Amino acid sequence: MRPDGPLVLGVDSGGSGFRVALAVVAPGERPTAGRRGAAGAVARVVGSREFGTPVPTGPGGIDARWLVERLVPVARELLDDAGAGGLRPVAAAVGAAGMAGLGDGLRALLPGALGAALGVRRLALASDAVTAYAGALGTVPGTVVAAGTGLVALGTDLVRWRRADGWGHLLGDCGSGAWIGRAGLEAALRAHDGRRGGSPALLARAEALFGPAAGLPGRLYPRTDRAAVLASFAPEVARCAADDPVAADVLVCAARHIAEAAAAVHPAGGAGDVALTGGLFRIGDPLLVPLREELARQLPGVRPVSAAGDPLSGALALAAALAADAPGLPAEPGLLDTYGN
Repeated sequence: MRPDGPLVLGVDSGGSGFRVALAVVAPGERPTAGRRGAAGAVARVVGSREFGTPVPTGPGGIDARWLVERLVPVARELLDDAGAGGLRPVAAAVGAAGMAGLGDGLRALLPGALGAALGVRRLALASDAVTAYAGALGTVPGTVVAAGTGLVALGTDLVRWRRADGWGHLLGDCGSGAWIGRAGLEAALRAHDGRRGGSPALLARAEALFGPAAGLPGRLYPRTDRAAVLASFAPEVARCAADDPVAADVLVCAARHIAEAAAAVHPAGGAGDVALTGGLFRIGDPLLVPLREELARQLPGVRPVSAAGDPLSGALALAAALAADAPGLPAEPGLLDTYGN
């Protein structure tokens, strides 16, 4: 059945892979600022694809050509599957990890490439933190902590953005999946060496997953996806936390880092909620219980809420707002850039 409204394309590119979705904009809907979950009015998603390979990053930043070469055929496939006929997306939004510092190639290539290949007239290129915000809170003041392989906190009073962390697994992303996994593997290696602070339980889990501990550096360091590999150990830390004080302390420290990032960006005067989004929080109470305690301590009176949607739904919402020429979240170079008319 041919779609009954304008089509928009959303892309969510993170540290563990990327996702693409095609959606129909709600007929007659004009998104308005100031309502939670109202960043853009999407009637329904008509197709999506998910890829477990992250977009590569090289000396020039995020590899824009690699993304275009995979995104365009997938988008065409989604259009065909939706019975779009000659319809093309009127707007698209791409949210990518590292967009602020590594997105120059995307900003140079994607507006022209998506226009030529898919007929996209309007495009938003955003940090994945912005698409996480759009999905989680819409267009109300507040703070979103997006945590998976990496971690970034983003807050806005709808005039400007404030960002904390998101510096990558070598320089930051404190409290993220990669951070927790690295701390857990460090505790495992301490146990292997006989040093204080080691965890025999985490050592056993590390060797079960990765092989003998002595070979771990050689298996990990050369990998281009080492952040994702580190993050894959975070659920093991959570599983050990109930019976292992070292693992439990790793998660308490992670909770402190996450709450510090949220407190650093929350709008002045405490306006708005704090939403948590991303795969990290699926590890559950071993992290969420100490995190709620830290948020209450560092942001007293601020309400933690569940995210209304995820970063992919946020990308679709940004695209829908562009399609409707509607007010939305504040534009800021490197965080949210828009193209077209």
